[in-house]
Amino acid sequence: MCGIAGSFAVRGGAPLAEVGLRAMVGSLRHRGPDSEGFFREGPAALGYRRLAILDLAGGNQPIFNEDGSVAVFQNGEIYNFAELRAELEGKGHAFKTASDTEVIAHLYEEEGEDFPRRLRGMFAVALLDRPRRRLLLARDRLGKKPLYYADLPGLFLYGSELKSLLAVPAFPRALDQTALLDYFTYRAVPSPKSIFAAARKLPPGHLLVVEERGPGAPRPYWRLSFAEPFDDPPERLAERLRGLLEESVRLRLVSDVPLGAFLSGGIDSAAVVAAMARAGGEVQTCTVGFDDPRHDEREAARETAAALKTSHREEVVPLDPAAALERLALHFDEPFSDASAVPTWAVSAVARRTVTVALSGDGGDENFAGYRRYVYDRLEGRLRKVLPAPLRAFVATLAAAYPKGDWMPRPLRAKTLLRNVADDPLRAYFRSVRANDPDAVRKLLGGDLRERLRGYDPFGLLADAHAQADAPDPLGKILQTDLATYLPDDILAKVDRASMAVSLEVRCPLLDHKFVEFAARIPSAWKIRHGRGKWILRRAVEGLVPPEALRRRKHGFDVPLRSWTRGVLRGAIEEAQREAPAGLYDRSALSAAWKGHLAGTADRSELFWAVLFLHRWRRAHSIPFP
Repeated sequence: MCGIAGSFAVRGGAPLAEVGLRAMVGSLRHRGPDSEGFFREGPAALGYRRLAILDLAGGNQPIFNEDGSVAVFQNGEIYNFAELRAELEGKGHAFKTASDTEVIAHLYEEEGEDFPRRLRGMFAVALLDRPRRRLLLARDRLGKKPLYYADLPGLFLYGSELKSLLAVPAFPRALDQTALLDYFTYRAVPSPKSIFAAARKLPPGHLLVVEERGPGAPRPYWRLSFAEPFDDPPERLAERLRGLLEESVRLRLVSDVPLGAFLSGGIDSAAVVAAMARAGGEVQTCTVGFDDPRHDEREAARETAAALKTSHREEVVPLDPAAALERLALHFDEPFSDASAVPTWAVSAVARRTVTVALSGDGGDENFAGYRRYVYDRLEGRLRKVLPAPLRAFVATLAAAYPKGDWMPRPLRAKTLLRNVADDPLRAYFRSVRANDPDAVRKLLGGDLRERLRGYDPFGLLADAHAQADAPDPLGKILQTDLATYLPDDILAKVDRASMAVSLEVRCPLLDHKFVEFAARIPSAWKIRHGRGKWILRRAVEGLVPPEALRRRKHGFDVPLRSWTRGVLRGAIEEAQREAPAGLYDRSALSAAWKGHLAGTADRSELFWAVLFLHRWRRAHSIPFP
């Protein structure tokens, strides 16, 4: 596990000087506190910071093939490296280290640009083909490891985080203003955009080849398909799913440093920990608790840990959002307003005190329809089918007149349901996943910015991903869409930045690509059943996890955002509004929205958390506007 960064001279430009390379790599020290490595030759200036996990003595990078013609830097872990190594040794390749990274160099000799197809793991790879003077960048299939790049005049840059690009004075800091609206809409900047106009994210499952004449277009080496659902009975599917779970976990237990797991009260982490226990050896688990009992899962996690006989530790962490914001603004090089980053960072910090690697249950919700919004979307779809068009038109009129009523008891907040039933299905789902209505946000922006964004609709990003989904049913299509968008852009970005901020490697067995490919082919009827998601996963782990974990309702890793924004963060949010650069907001409109939020007539906590994070992010990185 590391952070990688570097450059490649293109179109007659000059190579990056050593001081520039060291600045890029040095910005990633938190991702790899153990050592660093560099390689400069011809147009290439490449480097990395290392968090040593495997082959502690011999795994420093770059790692070469036998004749040194291929040099590799990697951020991540290749879980099938032992299998690949045996195959490559059978073909005559000689290995010098016990590192998983070395298989990539030899695999490239055999497979060429197809080498990522053979890798099973989480990775961002920079591979230099020295004789052909070209650089290859590859990112894992689900997007667990980040990789940014920028094609500047004469110089191509890449890095695990944007801060490595920001370390180069020639990198322009002008914002992509459509990405600002995307951020307020989705809580994060969606791929392939970045917050900066000059930088892009390499999409998950893609390869990019850079030559001296310039970079090519990113091209996919993998696509997830839902197109051919299994027709096996659910008992057989559950049995096969359990086998894949145990295999996926077993592959992720290889480590030369202390390893443990996050444990909450839910089924996903319980399934992972139970599979770890079955693999043998003592399992270390970690849970954090918070002052607010509504957000505290210690008791449930304690019960699971006792049943699985883990070595369990728990710690109460006072959630200090102001302090957390300062830290997160530094490590999230783009504005990021998913507030669950705060507890994710807290649990990572606690885990890092005793382990260097932690397994997590991330991916269960997207694979098996665990979020409540999937159940609601299915219900709305059924209602939509039975309502004739004239009645749907009446429902739309009723929805427009119905008060939003954030102050009402939850059962009376019918506006969203009415709007969704009357609306296009994908537009209705967009309403469920967005943090803020982009049209409402647009009205709060400064006049010139609002004018420049005229005609731009962030919904198009979701619509494009949905159009590429090949699932045969509505639930499958939105699961496939979330796996391509929400998962890498929000969930995995959050886990990566929050954990790497404290130099902790997080491994996600439920996002092993073979496991995900299998889950994609399980019919939707076996994912949501009797009004609950994850039905097939519960069947798969019956007898493996404690019965209580199977019965518990999902409890998100959320925070009391409404009370924070109206209480402990009120002064900080008002400061953010006062110090906002001219032209970013319509100050009177934003002030009116703030007063309504404080009065309780509307819940705008998502909006003002986003305003605050954007302010702290700009200040932390000295980002100008526009």
